Amino acid sequence: MSRAGLRFRAATPDDVDAVVALTESAYRGDASRVGWTTEADLLDGQRTDAREVAELIARDDVRLLLAERDGLLLASCVLERLSGAYTGEGYFGMFSVRPDAQGNGTGRALLAEAERVARDDWHCRALRMSVIDVRAELIAWYERRGYRRTGEYKPFPYGDPRFGIPKRDDLRFEWLVKEL
Repeated sequence: MSRAGLRFRAATPDDVDAVVALTESAYRGDASRVGWTTEADLLDGQRTDAREVAELIARDDVRLLLAERDGLLLASCVLERLSGAYTGEGYFGMFSVRPDAQGNGTGRALLAEAERVARDDWHCRALRMSVIDVRAELIAWYERRGYRRTGEYKPFPYGDPRFGIPKRDDLRFEWLVKEL
């Protein structure tokens, strides 16, 4: 499918290195400061690695979506079909947009495609995500796209370097949800 000149597709094992590089550039280090979604002031260390991305691609209940233009990877996200208390819902995460492609509709288009996949292909009734709650500008962006704050929180996994090395001691995630 295409939206605004973008091509959307599911990632394959050949995409692992490109997805890792994109995700790291969007979240960590000085390169991420070009865009407005950086976490560089909140976290050091890695955001993901090749092993995690490869495991996500291999899962049947996950789709790692890519947005490309002219063969160039511009954005990616992870969709997961949830079970248990959240059966019938999808999880949206690891949303990464190249810092130099932020603010031009690329992220909004990929989010809309992810919602379409969750609703039309997986028959999800809602999509949920967790966002570090001190990221007010990012939460406001999601709210403008129909997500609502739930007031439900989960602790930040301090001490687990897979999630980064916190620069603050007040981090936690808030659940956001959108009815599809």
